[in-house]
Amino acid sequence: MIERLCIIGVGLIGGSVARAARAKGLCHEIVGVDADTDNLRNALECGVIDVGFSDAKQGAANADLVMIATPVGTFDAILGALKPVWSTRAVVTDAGSTKCNVIESAERIFGEVPENFVPGHPIAGAERSGVDASTADLYQGKRVILTPLNNTSPLAIKRVERFWQAIGAKVSEMEPAHHDEVLAATSHLPHVLAFTLTYMLGKKDEQQEIFQYAAGGFRDFTRIASSDPKMWLDICLANRRQIVSLIHQFREELSVAAGLISRGAEDELYSLFSEARSARQRFLDQLEK
Repeated sequence: MIERLCIIGVGLIGGSVARAARAKGLCHEIVGVDADTDNLRNALECGVIDVGFSDAKQGAANADLVMIATPVGTFDAILGALKPVWSTRAVVTDAGSTKCNVIESAERIFGEVPENFVPGHPIAGAERSGVDASTADLYQGKRVILTPLNNTSPLAIKRVERFWQAIGAKVSEMEPAHHDEVLAATSHLPHVLAFTLTYMLGKKDEQQEIFQYAAGGFRDFTRIASSDPKMWLDICLANRRQIVSLIHQFREELSVAAGLISRGAEDELYSLFSEARSARQRFLDQLEK
């Protein structure tokens, strides 16, 4: 049982952690920290948290488990605020979508990554943001990747792993750099593509007609363009090398597809579509495991 759980960033991700922990009876007290006073007040009124602070130093004091669920661009400021009250008795983890920059932030603030800090990333989310979007079942059956370092305390890793498992997640471990490489391909690039396509069509003079006649495929593909722009700005800047490399690769493949269409190369275009369909089916088969 966790006596005091502190969640820094009570939005979709942090709010869902709080709701799940309460629903599972995992802690006695949930403390929320958020710079958005309206969101913090809403979290209190909805019973998502028991106590709220705008200052991370106050919120994390005497906590057993601290979860940082803010945009990855805030980590220097967050860890800097936590340093004066950092306790080896507590375990600190995070939910950032990139991991190398989070580790670099910890190294800048502390000189080295503290043994009781376990970097992590829940592979779950939604296009909406804020505590109103949070749900108790967001992590049910979803994957959480932990990226501990060589000096990370095994006990701290186990405590974080058990916490995520208790709220329904499947936990695995990965090297930080490999995590950023994999997530750039499976999450970061798709978001950039969705944002860019929606931006391109939104600029056209006939945008009203385009959106009026857009079918379900357009809605499904661009759904993630409704995600929080600030969060995705931070992710793209934090993982820019991997993302830009993939954008170049995608541009080459798109050029190939354009050439096939331009030449009317039926067999080759059919092969491309068929191989893509098979690849997606392999992805769906993996989800069922």
